[in-house]
Amino acid sequence: MPLHSRAFAAAVAVLLLLGPAAGRSAAADRPNVLWITSEDNAAYWLGCYAAPEARSEIQTPRLDAFAAEGVQFNHAYSNAPVCAVARCTLLTGVYAVSLGTQHMRSRHAIPASIKPYVSYLREQGYYCTNNSKTDYNFRVPGAKVNDASYWDACSGKAHYKNRPEGSPFFAIFNLTTSHESSLFPDKVRQNRKRGLIPQQPRNDPAKVTVPPHLPDLPEVREDIAIYHDTITALDTQVGELLDELESLGLAEDTIVFYYGDHGGVTPRGKRYLTDTGVRVPMLIHVPEKWRGLSPFSAGEKVDELVAFVDLAPTALSLVGLDKPSQMQGRAFLGEHRVEPPKNDVAFLYGDRFDEIVGMRRGVTNGRWKYIRRFTPYLPAAPYSTYLFGQPAWVAWRDAWKAGTLPERFNQIWETPQPVEMLFDTAADPWEVNNLADDPAHTAVLRRMRSRLSAEMIEAVDTGLVPESMFKSLAGQGTMYDYVRSDRFDVSRTLTLALDATSGDPAKLPAIEAALADPNPVTRYWGAVGCMTLGKAALAAKPALEKLLDDDEATNRVAAARALAALGDAGRGKAALFEQFDRGLNAEETVLLLNAVRDADAMDDAPDAWIDRALSDRSTDEYVRRLFQQMKDQRSASN
Repeated sequence: MPLHSRAFAAAVAVLLLLGPAAGRSAAADRPNVLWITSEDNAAYWLGCYAAPEARSEIQTPRLDAFAAEGVQFNHAYSNAPVCAVARCTLLTGVYAVSLGTQHMRSRHAIPASIKPYVSYLREQGYYCTNNSKTDYNFRVPGAKVNDASYWDACSGKAHYKNRPEGSPFFAIFNLTTSHESSLFPDKVRQNRKRGLIPQQPRNDPAKVTVPPHLPDLPEVREDIAIYHDTITALDTQVGELLDELESLGLAEDTIVFYYGDHGGVTPRGKRYLTDTGVRVPMLIHVPEKWRGLSPFSAGEKVDELVAFVDLAPTALSLVGLDKPSQMQGRAFLGEHRVEPPKNDVAFLYGDRFDEIVGMRRGVTNGRWKYIRRFTPYLPAAPYSTYLFGQPAWVAWRDAWKAGTLPERFNQIWETPQPVEMLFDTAADPWEVNNLADDPAHTAVLRRMRSRLSAEMIEAVDTGLVPESMFKSLAGQGTMYDYVRSDRFDVSRTLTLALDATSGDPAKLPAIEAALADPNPVTRYWGAVGCMTLGKAALAAKPALEKLLDDDEATNRVAAARALAALGDAGRGKAALFEQFDRGLNAEETVLLLNAVRDADAMDDAPDAWIDRALSDRSTDEYVRRLFQQMKDQRSASN
């Protein structure tokens, strides 16, 4: 047993003999843990991660020094490229797609048996604080959404300084300075007024490096220049937290993590499974006192793969606890460290973000990245209209509409999208060259494709069930339990979903058979198959029409949308409009409004529906947003 483990065991024995008061003396034998997180910044925004040609633009002296003194993980990934979904995975150590919490701010229930890591730490006497984000994206029976009671203190004032004397602490400081809204014009003005960033960018926008995945537009350059200053402000804030720890005499007793909560923030970052959206900075400092808890040396740059699903097991391992059986990640530090498996990959996922539906999955081994779309009939931009608060996104959209862009920058806005994408991130770090159709990479493609299927099956991916069916299928239970019941076959459903979204006419017989299946999820994927094939699925039209009377609103909507794709736009749009009077829940309405928009039917929707929805103050946030978009579009058209 390592020295620190023997000391910990001895402390526990004393605690049991002498009672609760003895707990204060045990603190010196357990490390404190401090997590500093920042929002929406991919790894490449830090000098220590940046490409040589961009490093002169980047000013992150404190984080670069922290990396030099600690451990820099070169292949750290947020499993999801958006905050609430990523945070759910962080807190539970379980993939959001396993729990059914992969949709942005969905608040679906998870089993009460799945406890956040902080509960285990508090049971060990740790004083746990969260300053202060609680966007967990789930609820448990009997608890509030974003329940602050998980923590000893959870607010903008929560601080480890307030712990009982002698108690070890686990503390999170979530820094929001780098959030995507920092590039919204009003926020830029506020930050300049506060002195957070300079009045004019330190870097000349005309001279900044524009990555090759972005169009070279003045607004893109301006946003890049401003965000460099924003990251410098973030760097200063991180330095202040590190200085405070030092001034309190706690630095040598505290293991410090710094990481970004996912990628971003310029276009095709946040919400995308490319590295700009999921590869995050992760820097860790283990003081000499606790060197035995890390296999890595100070100043080491580590190529070992780590992902957010690994952080909960790692937090427990650092205090001597093995992970609970439901946690799916591995501890990469601490007493219970698990060596990375051979051919390790990070599993990546993206579904509904805000009001826009869509399903994407991916895997990466640090070099090869494979992305599979399950909604190739939808464009790859936008994944949320919130992002249009940023000038660069607006400029890119407007340039696309004006037809002034080089062709390769148009694809993100158009349909159909590539079903499969394969990138060699060593040779192509910005992921602009899709190798999926390159015969020279067929073996890699097949290997990564197979690995993604295996990951989805092992995770029992609830994304194979449309979110708008969750309530009817799970009832009073959870989707986590539903997909593990005899009512759902993950392997069979995945095979059908892959066939249905392949665009291969040879799959039509299986797709047509699915339309009449007793299982509503199977029928759904049959309708999606027709939607994907379009007019190549005309033979399935009679079976598809029967689905217009399906018990599930999801299937009625999918069938109507598919009829429009088959060329019967009048029948498809009319069937979509019929759904407005059938008592849909919020998730079903979001699906319907997405289908109306994707069928180019927003101008045809009756005014009464729009006015009714916008006058109802209880209407779901995303439903209201979609109805407002319909109203705005109609006003612009008139």
